[in-house]
Formats: sequence, structure tokens, C-alpha cells
Amino acid sequence: MQSTVDRVDHERFARCIAASKRVRWDIDLDVIRGRRFDRDHKYLPDGLSRVDRLAFLSPTEQRYLSQIQGRTYANIFGLIERYISDKVLELSRDYSFNDQIALEAMVRFTDEELKHQELFRRIEVLIAETMPAGYQFVPQPNDVAHAVLSKSTWAVLVLTLDVELFTLAHYKESIEPDAGLSPLFKDVFLFHWKEESQHAILDELELRRVDAGITAAQRDAAVGEFIELVAAVDGILQAQSAADARYFAQTCGRTLTAAEDAAVRSGLLDAYRWQYIFSGAQLPQFGNVLSSLIDAPQGARIQAALASLGDVR
Repeated sequence: MQSTVDRVDHERFARCIAASKRVRWDIDLDVIRGRRFDRDHKYLPDGLSRVDRLAFLSPTEQRYLSQIQGRTYANIFGLIERYISDKVLELSRDYSFNDQIALEAMVRFTDEELKHQELFRRIEVLIAETMPAGYQFVPQPNDVAHAVLSKSTWAVLVLTLDVELFTLAHYKESIEPDAGLSPLFKDVFLFHWKEESQHAILDELELRRVDAGITAAQRDAAVGEFIELVAAVDGILQAQSAADARYFAQTCGRTLTAAEDAAVRSGLLDAYRWQYIFSGAQLPQFGNVLSSLIDAPQGARIQAALASLGDVR
């Protein structure tokens, strides 16, 4: 049985390598292509930004708020990929002197995540050219990476699988179908999606491999660490949504009423929680993988932690 599992995994690693080679892209030649952003398009679709729920904002203001959110959306992905690349590099060492196919797949994964970080740094510069001064991205990537990587590998991989899966869902369900988005912003996440598709497969393979090597007690502790990571993500989202709300209020071109300002603040936090927590937690694939690894009480602990953040459907 073990040899059969190893063979299947080996084949999946090989398929990831083939896909990586097939979709390989260059930031300048394929994605940016000499283009710049403009303020005539939304950056995030309404399904992610939820600006359409803020009916007191004019269409121009809703578009501007989607652009602020799009800027943060790109920056948060760059932040997340800082820790992912380090964790994947660490895991790849397990294959250094045995499975060279798996090693190549993991090294390619790391290389692509490093490229994605560069892409999002470039996007921040390009978006900054078109927007007023004063935007602040609150979390520090290295500090966040250190905090995440202090947790068990099991907890980190569960979080990573969640991220990779909602990345794919966001593009296919919301970004790709929206004809009103910035063509450049849309292409950024098209090409990002092409490589993240392989990463989600590798995440699951590594999560199952790590899970097979830990005890029930270690798994139970890791569930607690995953819950802590979700809480930490929510803390980041609270801080960034507050910063983005202040920036919008200062630069939208009019004075918001106190009620409008409060609604923008709560609307941004609602949107960010949807983007980075709930949209992934509800995905059937994520739920199926997670439920295959944990027991009912552990699942209930995770659900209670999510419920404590409120309902943002």
C-alpha cells in the first residue's frame, strides 16, 4: 500500500513540474507588457470588494474604493508569499537525497513564489503612481513571516492550502468574469492563477505527508495553532481595513458623514474577512481535505473560532 501511495504522489509531483514548465511566465514580457494602471477601471470585482453594498457611495467613489482594496489585495498576497516561500524551501530539503522529482517540484514552487513577491512589489509601485499620497500598508512582511513560521508545519500548511485554494476561486469566480476590471490588474491575477494551480496540489501533498508523521496529541495542538493563525490574520485585516478607511475618507474628494465613515470602515473589514478568511473556509475542497485529517471536536473548535468573527456572507 505504501509503495502505491508513493508512486501516486511521485506522479503528481511530476505532473506539477510539467504544468510549471508549460505555464511559465515573465513579469515584464507576459504580465506588465509596458502598461500602466489608470483610474477608469475597477481593480477588484464587486464579489470581492463588496463596494456595491455601500449604496451611499457614488459609482465613482465605489470604483475608487475598489482600487484601494485592489492595492491592498496585491500587497497582502505579497505578504503571504513571504512566509510560503520560506516554508516550501524548508520542506524541499526533505527530498534532497531521495526523490529528485519531488525536489524539483518544490524548488519550482519556491522560485515561483519569489517571482510572485517581485510581481506584487512592482504592482504596488505602478498603482502608487496613480493614487494620492497617504496610503499605508500596515503589516510588515518579515514580522508576519516570522510569526507564522513559529507555528507547527501542520498549522502553516493548512493555512497555506486555504490561501492557495481561495486564490484560485477568487480568480475563476469573480475576477475572470468581470469585464469592468482593469485589464492589467486582471492579467496580474490570471498569470498568478496559472502557477498557483500547481501550488495548491503541492500544498495538499505536503500537508498529508506531514500529517502522517505526527501524533494525535501533536495534531490537536496544531489545530489550536491554526486557530491562532486565523486570529492573527483577522488582526491584520482589522488594522489594514482601518488604515484603508482612513485613506479613503482623506482622499475621496468629499467629507463623509460620521455614519458613512463608520459604514466604510465596517464594510472594508467585512470585505477583507470575506476575501481572506470566509471565502476559503467555505470551499468544499478545503473542507474535504481538512475534515479528512481532524476529528469532530477539532472541527467544532475551528467552526467556533470562525463564528466568533461574525457572519459576512
